[in-house]
Amino acid sequence: MQEGRGIEAFAERLFYRSGLPERILSTLLSPLGWGYGSVMWLRRHLARRRSFGLPIISVGNLVVGGSGKTPFVIALASRYENVWIVSRGYGRQSRGMVQVSRRGEILCPVEASGDEAMEMALALPEASVLVSKNRSEGIRRAVEEGAELVILDDGFNRVEIEKFEILLEPEVLPNCRVLPAGPFREFPSTAAKADLQLKEGREYRRRVRILDPAPRMLLATSIARPERLKPWLPEEVVGHYRLPDHHWFDEKALAEALRRHRADSLLVTGKDAVKMQGFQLPLSVMELQLEIDSSVFEAVECYLKEFHAAQD
Repeated sequence: MQEGRGIEAFAERLFYRSGLPERILSTLLSPLGWGYGSVMWLRRHLARRRSFGLPIISVGNLVVGGSGKTPFVIALASRYENVWIVSRGYGRQSRGMVQVSRRGEILCPVEASGDEAMEMALALPEASVLVSKNRSEGIRRAVEEGAELVILDDGFNRVEIEKFEILLEPEVLPNCRVLPAGPFREFPSTAAKADLQLKEGREYRRRVRILDPAPRMLLATSIARPERLKPWLPEEVVGHYRLPDHHWFDEKALAEALRRHRADSLLVTGKDAVKMQGFQLPLSVMELQLEIDSSVFEAVECYLKEFHAAQD
C-alpha cells in the first residue's frame, strides 16, 4: 500500500518513466523548460561571486530528488575539525536562521531544523550545523563563530558564492529536460561548471544495513523517490506507507498502519527516523553509509592546500 501520492508522484512519473504519455507531456512542457533553463543560465553567467575568506565546499546536484547529498556531506565533514555545515533546512517549521548544533550539542528540535539538517547534526559530534534560506548570511555567521571550513549542503545553484563544487549524479538519470518538462534545475551541460563530477555507482556507492530488524516490517518513507530503496529491502517488508518528501509523520496514523499490516516494526531511513524521535513505536532503521573513492578526498585536500597557500 502506498499513501501520500499526489503532485510528487505525478512529477516522478513524468521525470523518471519513459512511457508514451510521459514523453508527450514532457515534450509539450519543453518550451517552458527552455525558458526556465535560459533564465538560470543567464543568472549563472551574470552572477558576481563573493569570497568569504575561508574554504567553502558545496555538495549539490542538478536534478530534483535524492542523489545521496546528506550521507556525502556527513562522510566529508567527519574528516575535518571545526567544520560548519550550512543547509537550507527543507521541510522545517521555522523561519530565518536557526542554529541546529554547535560541536555536536543539539540546540533546537527537529521541527525547527528540518529532517536532513538534524540527521547531519546527530551524525557529526565534532561539527556545527545551521539552517538558513539565505546561504550567504549562514556563511557569515559561521565565519563569525570561527569556522575553519564551511560545507554548503545543496549549494550548486548558489552562484553568488565562491566555492569548490562537488556535483553528485544519481545512478539512474531521468529525462534530460529542465523543469517543468524534466527534473533538471539547469541545463544538463551546466555540470561542466563543477570542480568534481561524481556518479553514484562509480565514484561513490551506497551501503545499507538494517538496525533492529523484525519478522514483519512496514516500510514508512517521507523521501524523494523511495523506489531507490528497493535493492536493500528485505523480504520481511509487508507494505509501504508513503508520504511526500520532507513531510511529517503522525504517530497515530503510523500506529494504525502497523496494525492494518500486522507488522512488528516500521522500517525507516535515518532521515525519517529523526522525525519519529519520541514516538512510542517500534523502529527498524536503514543505516546508510557511502563508500567514496579516495581520489575524491585527494581532490578536496588539493583544493584546501591551494586555498590556504593563496591566503598566505
